[in-house]
This record gives sequence, C-alpha cells and structure tokens, in this order.
Amino acid sequence: MINVAVSARNSCVHVIILLAAAFAFPAAHAQEQQPTAPVTPPHIGSDASGLDNGNPRDPDQVRMMKDMSRERNALRQKQIVADTNQLLDLAKQLKDAVDKSSKDQLSLEVVNTATEIEKLAKTVKEKMRDGQ
Repeated sequence: MINVAVSARNSCVHVIILLAAAFAFPAAHAQEQQPTAPVTPPHIGSDASGLDNGNPRDPDQVRMMKDMSRERNALRQKQIVADTNQLLDLAKQLKDAVDKSSKDQLSLEVVNTATEIEKLAKTVKEKMRDGQ
C-alpha cells in the first residue's frame, strides 16, 4: 500500500511538471504564428463558379474565406484559453490535495483529478496541433 501511495504521489508531481512544460512552449509558439490561409477544395481547370485551380478569383469571396478562417481561429483560441484555465484550476486543486495528504496514503480523489488533468491536457494539445 505504501509503494502504491508513493508511486501515485510521484505520478501527480510528474503530471504537474509536465503540465507546466506543456503550457510554457505552446503558449509562446502560438503567439508567433500567423493565421493560415483557408484551405479550398481542389478543382481542375476554371469553371463557372469563379474558381481557377481551386483559387477564387472574386475578391469578395477571398475576403469572406479569410474572415471565416479568422473566426474559426478566434473560436479555437477561446476554447484553448478556457481549457487552459480549467487545467490551471485542476492543477491547483491537485497540489492542495497532495499537500494535505499524508506521505503514506493518497485519496482516490487525487488520482481522479490527476486523470482528469491528463485528459484535458491531451485535448488542449490536440486543439493546438489542429490549428497549425
């Protein structure tokens, strides 16, 4: 039982360290990125829709596509910020719970919080990766 508790405590500490490292790099990297051009479906040749090899010729359509891309990026960024704030709250809760626990035993709540942090961190990482 003692080995499991010590192992769980070490696991919680590792999760907190990984979270800190995970948020330090992507946050700095995300600020440097420029919005990417929207992806248009491939078309062969020019047709009546105003597309020439998948590139719109109509300036209004180009502007509309850029605006839509900006809106998607803004929404994704808001979701990442909200998830990151939730991660921070969970990490603080985990730290408080680990500090209150005895050296020989961790509660099930601590382990569940660590699992929830891990899942949410994976979701945030995927959202960041999808935006590149």
